Amino acid sequence: MAREQFLERVVFSLGDPMLKSSLKGNQRLLALGLVFAVGAMSAALVALGNPGNMGLCGACFLRDIAGSLGMFTGGGPRIYRPEIFGLFLGAALWVALRGRFEARSGSHAAARWFFGVWMGIGALVVLGCPFRMLQRVGGGDLNAVVALLGFLPGVGVGLFFERRGYRVGKTAVVHHGVGLLGLATMTLIFALFAFGKLQGPGPSVTGAPAHAIWWAALGIAVVAGAILSATRFCAISAARQVFGGERLMLIAALTMILGYGVVALATGNFVSGFDGQPVAHSDHLWSALAMFLIGLCGCLAGGCPVRQVVMVGEGNGDALCSVVGIAMGGALAHSLGIAASLQGTTELGRVAVAVGIALALAYGFYASSRSGA
Repeated sequence: MAREQFLERVVFSLGDPMLKSSLKGNQRLLALGLVFAVGAMSAALVALGNPGNMGLCGACFLRDIAGSLGMFTGGGPRIYRPEIFGLFLGAALWVALRGRFEARSGSHAAARWFFGVWMGIGALVVLGCPFRMLQRVGGGDLNAVVALLGFLPGVGVGLFFERRGYRVGKTAVVHHGVGLLGLATMTLIFALFAFGKLQGPGPSVTGAPAHAIWWAALGIAVVAGAILSATRFCAISAARQVFGGERLMLIAALTMILGYGVVALATGNFVSGFDGQPVAHSDHLWSALAMFLIGLCGCLAGGCPVRQVVMVGEGNGDALCSVVGIAMGGALAHSLGIAASLQGTTELGRVAVAVGIALALAYGFYASSRSGA
């Protein structure tokens, strides 16, 4: 009887956004354990072939998919990443199995697209989105710790705008067709990959760019997507809790770092220090400023890149606008010479970060001063 009651409580807790609920005891431990597992699975993907400290990354993987679709010129990875489809599919399956798929739209889609573009650009300057930043910290990359010092103030400024009246806008329930647009888009691109119609390595090809075998990447990401939907985990939301309120999402971010670090250490991929870090550079000032830009834009857009992908799976049409923007931002970063390299940031990259911060600040001040913003 005790076991049955415990299982009932577990199912009940999984029915609500776990890290945004008042959980206690076993339910709290379960939520944290699930996010720990996401960190561990991310490190497992690295061990299976993904780039270092990049088991799951929203902005970088969307950029890679943009490259496979021929969306940018010049250098840059061109490879389909099944992890994005997996995150989306896991979230979609989670809400569908619970009978809670609900198409939603109406929350300033143009603004979410715009700030998605700038999140994509900022991520290509710092070489990773906030979700990857947590993995880099877990893998011992101290350059990511410096970037974190820019990310937190960026989120803090976003909270300042919210206190002045800024709102990303409230979505409303709409007909299912809006929510299914994401499913159609993601499935179509996956089909192009499956039939070898995209640029870069196909399903049976190994080698560069570094990648895990497609079925393992897809399967692990499906599980991660379901967990991220169940918990509502978001790096932006975790950073918000540094400035007050509940701390469960923040603690979850620390457990994700720990989960990644444990598996990275066990698989020989933990390297502590500033030098010799995979897919990283030591241009610390501009890394911090780029993360400031991502943190601010993430607040203004309503979530980090990975969270936006998960929301698309849950039926959020406006999040699809953000995801398209992030992919476009990554593509522009390569076409225009904005993207950084292992040697550091570029002049255009530094200019782009400064322009992005100025635009985001201007929009935040203007929108937060308007009634109904």
